[in-house]
Amino acid sequence: MTDDFYERRANGVREPDPTLGRRARQRPLPQPMDRAVVESLPPAPEPEKPAKPEHHAKPKRERVILADPRRGAGTLRARVELEEQTSWGKLLVRDHLVKVQLRTALLLTLLVVVVFGSLPVLFYLVPGFSRLSVVGIPVAWLILGVLPFPFLFGVGIWYNRLAERNERAFVDMIEN
Repeated sequence: MTDDFYERRANGVREPDPTLGRRARQRPLPQPMDRAVVESLPPAPEPEKPAKPEHHAKPKRERVILADPRRGAGTLRARVELEEQTSWGKLLVRDHLVKVQLRTALLLTLLVVVVFGSLPVLFYLVPGFSRLSVVGIPVAWLILGVLPFPFLFGVGIWYNRLAERNERAFVDMIEN
């Protein structure tokens, strides 16, 4: 007998796999589940043994089913449209998510431009402000050389949180 599951010819050469070159059947992808549903099963038959104390008893058997029959078909359709990148899925992403993200980015960009654009106006309108110094360093240098970095970092964190909130709202809209 041979130790592998392929047939061998008389000269010892293996035959090729008969399924070689054939396409595998497409199986539907498993869908993510919202929550598990637990179903009780009858207890397993116990062999004849002396009675055990209660704290050593076997736990009751349960069957776990990872499907929620109450889930709507619209959720699945929208998710499939997005995964397959159909024209409807692209339109849904472009019309909702991209526009909201673009609006958020433009509003925060406008905030940065207004804050940094107001600095020259401030120095022009209040000429004495540029002559002030703190610990021997002119205030204008501190405002222009140090303060923009924490300000831009804060705006970046704010944008990131808003973008994540918009993405969560989009996912909630798709799933509900």
